[in-house]
Amino acid sequence: MDNLQMIFQLKKMWDTFTNNHPMFPKFLKAVNKRGIQEGTVIEIIVTDPDGTPLSTNLKVTATDIELFNALKDLKSGN
Repeated sequence: MDNLQMIFQLKKMWDTFTNNHPMFPKFLKAVNKRGIQEGTVIEIIVTDPDGTPLSTNLKVTATDIELFNALKDLKSGN
């Protein structure tokens, strides 16, 4: 599969995901609008169907911000 084909497949998958979970992209946009700064805490909780939660968190560092910015640049084609 070439890169262009992979991009179209990922786009289709993302569209399905956002149709299934319309609030998640809105959440990501709200987070992006406020900005993630050094010292921000990101927490993730995953709950299995049986109700067992798994959670973790991280405090954002300067190098994390560098990674986020590099990913933004990659997305925008810079």
